[in-house]
Amino acid sequence: MNETIVCAVGNVATRPVYRELASGPSARFRLAVTPRYWDREKNEWTDGHTNFFTVWANRQLAVNAAASLDVGDPVIVQGRLKVRSDVREGQNWISADLDAITIGHDMARGTSAFRRANRSDGGTAAQAAQPEPNWETPPGDPGDPGALASQQEPEPAAVT
Repeated sequence: MNETIVCAVGNVATRPVYRELASGPSARFRLAVTPRYWDREKNEWTDGHTNFFTVWANRQLAVNAAASLDVGDPVIVQGRLKVRSDVREGQNWISADLDAITIGHDMARGTSAFRRANRSDGGTAAQAAQPEPNWETPPGDPGDPGALASQQEPEPAAVT
């Protein structure tokens, strides 16, 4: 309920590490997020401070992320922000983790070829082989509002 959901846009900084755990598949990688801004004095784009997040993915998202992501890929990650503080060897450490809900390539910065994951929930080959539906409305289709006028039957002509 009281979770902090964030959307981070950045680059994959480390190769995803995939593990099969007792609770199911898990993957993690580091995400580098660097804001850019226009520096009016220099008249050029300037990079701001880079923030690093550890992104955690579970179940099917972990499988797909491990198979799809490479270092340097521009991605968008939506997930629950978890900030942790820890003491290691007398030093205070703070880390920011994202428990990913969804991960995708940033299409504003490149192209991607999407492939559906194989379903392991009993889908049949016949279901997978079905063609993509035609979403275009053919002319004269009753669903086409412009075709209504052409579908109305003409009034019969008077016979003399």
